[in-house]
Amino acid sequence: MSDFNQYTAAPEAPTAVPGAEERQWAMFAHLSALVGLIIPFGNLLGPLVVWLVKRDTMPFVADQGKEALNFQITVTVVCVVLGIAAFILSFVLIGFLLFPVIALVGLAALVLAIIAGIKANEGTAYRYPFSVRLIK
Repeated sequence: MSDFNQYTAAPEAPTAVPGAEERQWAMFAHLSALVGLIIPFGNLLGPLVVWLVKRDTMPFVADQGKEALNFQITVTVVCVVLGIAAFILSFVLIGFLLFPVIALVGLAALVLAIIAGIKANEGTAYRYPFSVRLIK
């Protein structure tokens, strides 16, 4: 397995059917990223807290919490890198074209987090596209 596949391959989803409380906490793991709309880096803190609190007692929440956290880390890194590039390139008037791209990344992250929350509440293990899985 190549290094790229090692970090981007989706882990195996839990096979047991999660209960109602477990599905609800998994949904919270995904939707807690919306805290980032109010608190800086809350998109990382929300899934991290849910994952750390429930990972030992609920396997489905552990899986979905890791998935949400990995995706939010990926989105944060992409937005920070694009923001730095946009700032530097704005001195030559090209960087202003990157600001709409940053907004689209944020909008896509919002939509995907909501979809993931809905799927987790249905009991389906959701896998985000384009997510670097740093936490195993």
